[in-house]
Amino acid sequence: MALPRNTQQQNAQAQIITASCSSKLGTVDVVTRYLYQNGFYITEIHSFDDTENEQFFIRIEFRPDNGANFDRQAFFDGFSPQADKFSMQWQLVAKAYKPKIVIMVSKQDHCLNDLLYRWRVGSLAVDIQAIVSNHPDCESLAKWHNIPYYHFPISSETKAEQEALVWGVIQQYDTDLVVLARYMQVLSNDMCVKLKGRAINIHHSLLPGFKGAKPYHQAYEKGIKLVGATAHYVSDELDEGPIISQGVETVDHGFLPQDLAAKGRDVECLTLARAVQNHIENRIFLYGQKTVVFTK
Repeated sequence: MALPRNTQQQNAQAQIITASCSSKLGTVDVVTRYLYQNGFYITEIHSFDDTENEQFFIRIEFRPDNGANFDRQAFFDGFSPQADKFSMQWQLVAKAYKPKIVIMVSKQDHCLNDLLYRWRVGSLAVDIQAIVSNHPDCESLAKWHNIPYYHFPISSETKAEQEALVWGVIQQYDTDLVVLARYMQVLSNDMCVKLKGRAINIHHSLLPGFKGAKPYHQAYEKGIKLVGATAHYVSDELDEGPIISQGVETVDHGFLPQDLAAKGRDVECLTLARAVQNHIENRIFLYGQKTVVFTK
């Protein structure tokens, strides 16, 4: 069913403002008062005050209350002096904007397939520009979705050259976000720096931790009771970037290694999708080695 015309107009004009600054009296008021005084209707608001580090964060979705078109420049001109009084770092994004995404994958396609499905049915509001892989296995899936597929094989001797090709694709499509959907290669420090805050990785989170080959077989031998996944921003420390989302499921003695792996794939898909959703909706503040995430 199509949305009523007035609802479509409101959605088209909706905006998201995110801001952070040192904790001080009036931080919520400076944003909400400006919106009220200029005829904007708030549809969603979240704020958080980190009392340990005396840092304040706020995210607000809003729209013009009278159905008028949103004047972005007028908003900047009017709000900037108010934000400067609090030394606020702030960003304004149109809610309707669809970020440009490049997905990286190796052989396992479960996370890629899940993201493509969500994108195809409209629940993931992004523009998937390309899929990059070090293997040819997922090319048919990309072709079925009419998405460009770049196969760049890699070895220890060709890592620098391969990453240069990957970086070229990222730049070519003016990419907003890179999603590592089970891309089983460690990015170089240089690439991690280039992608800081705009690359999300997913990996299993077995408790206790099992590293190396066949982690689910190791987990089975130890009688694991929890299977989980962690989605985080990429950093130069392997699998230790700022955490965005985590998921966990209980298992028991009846789960064989292949059952544990299947359960793990399910958790990885959901956890990665949740992280990507929060990122594209501007719900995440990257805060040192941590994140502040305003979920719905």
